[in-house]
Amino acid sequence: MSDIGSKPSIAYWHLWVDADGVSHQTQCHLTNFDMKQIGPADPQWNNEQRSHSSTVVFTVQPVGWIGEWHENPAPQWIVVLSGRWFIESMDGTRIEQGPGEFSFGEDQNCVEKKGKKGHRSGTIGDEPAVLMTVQLHVSPSRDPCRIK
Repeated sequence: MSDIGSKPSIAYWHLWVDADGVSHQTQCHLTNFDMKQIGPADPQWNNEQRSHSSTVVFTVQPVGWIGEWHENPAPQWIVVLSGRWFIESMDGTRIEQGPGEFSFGEDQNCVEKKGKKGHRSGTIGDEPAVLMTVQLHVSPSRDPCRIK
């Protein structure tokens, strides 16, 4: 059996909306890991999320692509497969992500303020940003870092 190490903590960004309808980004951590054996394989750390109906969408954003102010179509996990992109929330926070990094977009029901609603996003650099999204068919929440 391999060395199991200590319980993991994996960082992700959460794009969420406050009570005033303004989007923010908070760095959160997945921490609810349990050691579990799956079949005959050695035990591993698992953070099992509640089962939801979902839709998986792969996107390729061309070099120079900009998604002006918009809301995510549904609460969704967004995983960068290749390339780089940015996400800017209404409060002015801008994060950049590359391969292997991920975020949870939950900026539905924003209120337009000063021409901003939801977030802006776009590619960075000289290659397309390839993303995988898992859109959850659930109602959005206004609690930052609610997913542990």
